[in-house]
Amino acid sequence: MCEACVGAFAQPQTRCRTCALVVPTHVTQCGACVLSPPPLDACLAALPYAYPWSDLVADFKFRQHPSWAASFALLMRSTPWVEPALDAADLLIPMPLSQKRLRERGYNQALELARALDTSKLASGLLLRIADTPPQRTLTRSERLRSVEHAYAVDPLGVARLRDRRVLLVDDVMTSGASLHAAARTLRAAGAAHITGLVLTRTE
Repeated sequence: MCEACVGAFAQPQTRCRTCALVVPTHVTQCGACVLSPPPLDACLAALPYAYPWSDLVADFKFRQHPSWAASFALLMRSTPWVEPALDAADLLIPMPLSQKRLRERGYNQALELARALDTSKLASGLLLRIADTPPQRTLTRSERLRSVEHAYAVDPLGVARLRDRRVLLVDDVMTSGASLHAAARTLRAAGAAHITGLVLTRTE
């Protein structure tokens, strides 16, 4: 990943503090989040889901290139407010894949990102995907919300680890936020005190 591309395509943008959509420089929270607060206490995104990152994410996710995780994690750490969020977090929880999707792909890209960010706080088996849903990119927003409503659960043996903890929920792409929000509600119900979403890319 050359310095020229990082300089041209990875400049920090002002984003809504709870959904990471791009907002004007003087705005801290978008109108949608003000009217209907999401289940995340904060949300951070490193990059737009656009050229060249969208192609690289596809390589990372679908074309057997998990080694991109180290470079992507560096870009995530370079994003404003990410280092403080990592320092404050008690647990890094990657968004889980269903067993079917994991068998097809061979690895969980969110786990690879979380591992590259900080192995000492990684809690990879705590949040479980208990329902296999259609790929989110094929669904409308309302279909996404319905499909993941009951898709996640917390490992019963790990509930005590979540109580009153600060969680960093890690994923590669955020589009509607349906999956992150469903996971956040599940973690909150299990006792998590503060949940920040951290994504590599955010659709605009």
